[in-house]
Amino acid sequence: MPPGARGRRNDRAPRRSEGAAVSAFSELDREAMQRALGLAERGLASTDPNPRVGCVITQGERIVGEGWHERAGEAHAEVKALEAAGAQAAGATVYVTLEPCSHHGRTPPCVEALLEARVARVVYAATDPNPEVNGRGAAALREGGVEVEGGLLEREALELNCGFVKRMQQGRPWVRVKLAMSLDGRTALGTGESRWITGEAAREDVQQWRARSSAILTGIGTVLADDPRLDVRAPAEAAGQPGTAAESPRQPLRV
Repeated sequence: MPPGARGRRNDRAPRRSEGAAVSAFSELDREAMQRALGLAERGLASTDPNPRVGCVITQGERIVGEGWHERAGEAHAEVKALEAAGAQAAGATVYVTLEPCSHHGRTPPCVEALLEARVARVVYAATDPNPEVNGRGAAALREGGVEVEGGLLEREALELNCGFVKRMQQGRPWVRVKLAMSLDGRTALGTGESRWITGEAAREDVQQWRARSSAILTGIGTVLADDPRLDVRAPAEAAGQPGTAAESPRQPLRV
């Protein structure tokens, strides 16, 4: 079970993207994309506000390069995979969990890097819901002579980026609500002595959700009564941040 699998049990994927041409993918295609999804998952707690993206490059049945996006402003997954593949990227198949970007942001467009590397085929899981991309990346690759296919393991890719997709499609955040009470409807002893009402498993989930969230919102009553820290106290690995130094996991904004 990958890090945080239990914590994702209540997430529902955003709606499927439009315009992804789905073909009969091979077992090799599926295995490579599954690998790319696993790489993307490494950025669950670090890419905010960017999406989590993984990329695998193959020549035949051999992986020649792979990468994942770690932090906003740093190289995207495709660029890291191309750097790892080097000259072997020419004529290769690229598997990426999100449609390659085609616009200039904090980093250059991944589409340009893919065309310069002379890849032969690009398979992506989900169309990028960002209005600045949303099909333009795939179109630019096709215009450059690259074979492009989309929709492979799309649901899994959307689940990894539920917050990003919600924000791009509806301009609203993806909200997770944590509620807890005893069987008799109480949240604390009358004396205020109780520290937790949740069990250990639930508290572990909370650490993962905090690590993956942009902000934590709580009521004034809780702040005045408990003065909670609302921070990520688990080591980075336990909080689902495998690419982050264990002693300093990324902290969400506390509101």
